[in-house]
Amino acid sequence: MTWMDAFMSCFTGEDEKESEKMRKKKKKTAADGKRRPSSAEGKDGFKKRQSRLTDSGSPTFASDLSMSLGSMGSEICVFTTGELRSITNNFSSSYLLGEGGFGPVYKGFIDEKLRPGVLKAQTVAVKLLDLEGLQGHREWLAEVIYLGQLRHPHVVKLIGYCCEEEQRLLVYEFMARGSLENHLFKRFSISLPWASRLKIALGAAKGLAFLHGQKKPIIYRDFKASNILLDSDFKAKLSDFGLAKDGPEGEDTHVSTRVMGTHGYAAPEYVMTGHLTAKSDVYSFGVVLLELLTGLRAMDKKRPHRQQNLVEWAKPYLNDGRKVNRIMDPQLDGQYSIKGAQKAAALAGQCLAHNPKNRPPMSAVVETLEPLLELKDVPVTHFVYTVTQTNGKSEEKDAKPATKENGHTPHSRTGHHGHHEHREKSEEQDAKHGAKENGHSPHSRNGHHEHHGHRSRSPISEMKSKPLSNHSDGGHNKHSHSPKRRDRERKQ
Repeated sequence: MTWMDAFMSCFTGEDEKESEKMRKKKKKTAADGKRRPSSAEGKDGFKKRQSRLTDSGSPTFASDLSMSLGSMGSEICVFTTGELRSITNNFSSSYLLGEGGFGPVYKGFIDEKLRPGVLKAQTVAVKLLDLEGLQGHREWLAEVIYLGQLRHPHVVKLIGYCCEEEQRLLVYEFMARGSLENHLFKRFSISLPWASRLKIALGAAKGLAFLHGQKKPIIYRDFKASNILLDSDFKAKLSDFGLAKDGPEGEDTHVSTRVMGTHGYAAPEYVMTGHLTAKSDVYSFGVVLLELLTGLRAMDKKRPHRQQNLVEWAKPYLNDGRKVNRIMDPQLDGQYSIKGAQKAAALAGQCLAHNPKNRPPMSAVVETLEPLLELKDVPVTHFVYTVTQTNGKSEEKDAKPATKENGHTPHSRTGHHGHHEHREKSEEQDAKHGAKENGHSPHSRNGHHEHHGHRSRSPISEMKSKPLSNHSDGGHNKHSHSPKRRDRERKQ
């Protein structure tokens, strides 16, 4: 058992139900389930320091934490409350980036003079923890421990922390584009292009593969769109390790723990039994991949009843390449690789397998996603206009949305869900007209037409110009021939 195992075990408390195998193993190792101290550190000193770390109110807690992290080779900085007030302009509301379940997050600016030779001038994010409950302290401590050691291109960097009296703060690298959740689901956000979605999925997958590939796997346990942060180049990084947990070791197949996480993302076997494995993270990844494909939240009670649970609604389409187009985000406007979408959907289906054993490891997920970025079959958009004649002059106007062969017209995001209620009717149309070569669905979120270069029937031929007015003289001339006007002309 590593030092971190013992360190983490000291604050798991009653919410962690340990397996019988682990109990027997711990009895053999040590009566209290902690690592035997090395000869260099006194047995009593090691145990006392661990004991104090479980008590956030201990007067020596901050120094014990700093010493413990230093012994682990961590290079994170310890800030004072005054320093963090300074870099956030006294936690000014104008510096507020957002607020999550564990407290507000502020933008800050570190001057190179703050820690000469240690910290460079940089923008940071400062998270102020709400410590009304014990759980907040546990999660704060878990983040300090895990992120204090982990360094990877797809894991957010923890720069430092602050622990003074009741104050608990964390200082991270600043992620300029915020969370994936904001880009996918905010009403007025610009749609993420297909290439960016694949890049984000691949980056997040690499982050999970890194955690699972540790000597003792780390289970993230809270993989969701809001915990995937993006830098200025849309590079994805995992954040918020408050619920992370060491995976099983030796002959153990799982870790038994209280069910925590976010509804809609948690694996079904974990929700039912509390048994946690790395495959639980794989399931959660499948949910986020599905969100990237569809542009829909994992759970949304505002949608029609059958579509409120995204996984249950979309699963029947994932392994049929001819049907994948029906679940694709209409805001993509058809600008995505057909082969890439089909393979990504099939991968999502594998990750969402009900039996954990049938889900691929994250290393295999990475290998599947990487080639999809190289596919070049993304269609090119063509702008189509209708031309009408008025008073002998040609006027160009935006084309009307194409009408589907089954009578459906392009629709906005609000109509996106209703369209899928008619999938049975669409299947009948597919049977009559044959499978579409490119698999596109002729709908768009904003009502504009799409390019359907591979459809057997061109939407351009379906578009009709607006009919010319029957009154070529216009309304003004029609009014000039009224009886009153004729009487005035006679008098003159």
